[in-house]
Parts: sequence; C-alpha cells; structure tokens
Amino acid sequence: MARAEKTPTGVHWVVLIVSAALEALWAIMLDESHGFTRLLPSLVFVVANVLSLVGLGYAMRGLPVSVAYAIWTGLGAALTVGASFALGTEDPSPLKMLFLAGIVGCVIGLKFAGDPKPRTEAG
Repeated sequence: MARAEKTPTGVHWVVLIVSAALEALWAIMLDESHGFTRLLPSLVFVVANVLSLVGLGYAMRGLPVSVAYAIWTGLGAALTVGASFALGTEDPSPLKMLFLAGIVGCVIGLKFAGDPKPRTEAG
C-alpha cells in the first residue's frame, strides 16, 4: 500500500520547533511539580504535554516521522538542558556543552538532509 508523499511547509517546521520548546517546558514543569504534588507546575505540565504532542502530530503530516521525531526529541532535550543551565538547576561543564552542541548539530543536519527516494514496489 503506497502512502501519499508528504510535502513539508514552513508551517510544519515552525510547529515542530514550537512543539520541541513545549517539550522542554513540560520536562521542566514535571521536575517542578515534585511528583505532581504542586498544582500549578502540574497543570502547566499537562497542558504543555498535550500541546507538544498535538504539534508533533501536525508536523508529521508534512515531515517524515524519522526527521520530525528526531528533531522534536533532540531539540526538546537540548532546550531542556539549556533551560536547566539558565535556571541554575544544573551547572554547565565543558563536556555537557560539547554534547549539547552535538545534539544541536545533528538536529540542524536532519533539517538539511535530503529525503530518501520513495520505495518502489517490486513487481
């Protein structure tokens, strides 16, 4: 069964990036909720989580799953680490910065990697 070819637009990319930022937000709020014992961070976690996943789903309408999911998780992780540094909950180190740069570099690489050629059915 052949799938319709996806056509990424700028909107798909913007939604994906916003969704990754929301992933970082829900990760920080999950920590701030102290095991869901604090109401406001728990509510922000739930809302950000749902919006992040809805945005990822929308982005996948135009982007290949391999690219969209990898960028969503990678960028979300990098933003979470960066936010932890900025908030002072984690201390940066040269190795953390090196590996963070590696994640960001890989995300940028995926953005510019060409899509594979569609598979043809043997017949």
